[in-house]
Amino acid sequence: MRYQTVLLDFDHTLLDSDTSEIEAYTLTLRNQGVEDPMAHFAMYKRINLGLWAAVERGELLPTDVRAKRFELLMAELGLPADIEQMADDFVVGFATHGDLYPGVVDVLEELAARARLCLITNGLSEVQRPRIERLGIEKYFDAIVVSAEVGVTKPGAAIFAIAFERLGNPAKAEVLMVGDSLSSDIKGGADYGIDTCWYNPNGKVAGPEDRITYEIKALRDLLNLI
Repeated sequence: MRYQTVLLDFDHTLLDSDTSEIEAYTLTLRNQGVEDPMAHFAMYKRINLGLWAAVERGELLPTDVRAKRFELLMAELGLPADIEQMADDFVVGFATHGDLYPGVVDVLEELAARARLCLITNGLSEVQRPRIERLGIEKYFDAIVVSAEVGVTKPGAAIFAIAFERLGNPAKAEVLMVGDSLSSDIKGGADYGIDTCWYNPNGKVAGPEDRITYEIKALRDLLNLI
């Protein structure tokens, strides 16, 4: 087998984060007396995605996003709010809602029998760790790297170096990075010198600068590469 080790992204690759996010967001705003939270969801998404893009550029830490997204949202809406309570409510909601995509457990079981697996995720520990435990998937991974715990994020090389160290420094030629994000997973893996697999179930179009080794539409297709 060419690939002895697989690095896997979590959100939007294994986990249906969209559903989880909507449920957590709705709960958070309703707790602040907002009657129709979804009327403002597009605004929240714009703010949140902008902040996480800053995290990828190294301008913010994941922990900075925790409250900042709601501070900016409620300021734009002109509504009073307990920002820290909103941040706490969202973290709880995000951690306790959402499921793996159908078939993910079966794929993980087959992958774990063929290769070493590492979960490498940009996110808050207080969100990701409870999710991992709730979903019962920790047993499939030889290492789990959460950006907020190590202080560095994808696509930076440092988080990949930590993952490699925890895995005993495997040969780069034998490692594959799998994820949905071109700017985080694919760029990070390619910059670090490892092959990449873009999980692209919605048929998005990559740019000419994106260095993609493989592209799959279903996670199960990954089994053909390992």
